[in-house]
Amino acid sequence: MKKVIVISTSLRPGSNSDMLADRFIEGAKAAGNEVEKISLAGKTIQFCKGCLGCQKLGRCVIDDDVNSIMAKVVNADVVCWATPIYYYEMSGQMKTLIDRMNAMYELDYRFRDVYLLTTAAEDEATTPQRAEAGLTGWTDCYPKSRLAGTLFCGGVNEPHEIEGHPKLQSAYELGKSIG
Repeated sequence: MKKVIVISTSLRPGSNSDMLADRFIEGAKAAGNEVEKISLAGKTIQFCKGCLGCQKLGRCVIDDDVNSIMAKVVNADVVCWATPIYYYEMSGQMKTLIDRMNAMYELDYRFRDVYLLTTAAEDEATTPQRAEAGLTGWTDCYPKSRLAGTLFCGGVNEPHEIEGHPKLQSAYELGKSIG
């Protein structure tokens, strides 16, 4: 059994990326894993100030929701990010959280496998590439980890539009493959 953290970065109720995350979670649980979902909706996440105090403290100097999220990520075996694609890139709130988790750089993190689930109105195969590259930049800073899998569902824009889409089953199977 692995400890899996799923971070849903969309702030929109009924978001397609959140629904994809939920199916991934169902699959991961069906495989016997312990899964916790963290939604960024309602969280306070300020911008990184670049002070590098986190490198000395092992936590961010800003007192908001980031340190508690980061503590869960550090202690997870698997981290899954779910994000809508905005302007061919990850959501701003996902990027802000990644920047703020700079304190993990010096910590003994457990996660090895990182997954990325993305949705977008656009349906070209190239649509998620910049988000994938951005997340790969993060995993490159944690050399014991790797981008273990990605899943993109394009052509979905309105809330709940992903309902009935075959990529929901793909998300379930991807989650179930964690073992």
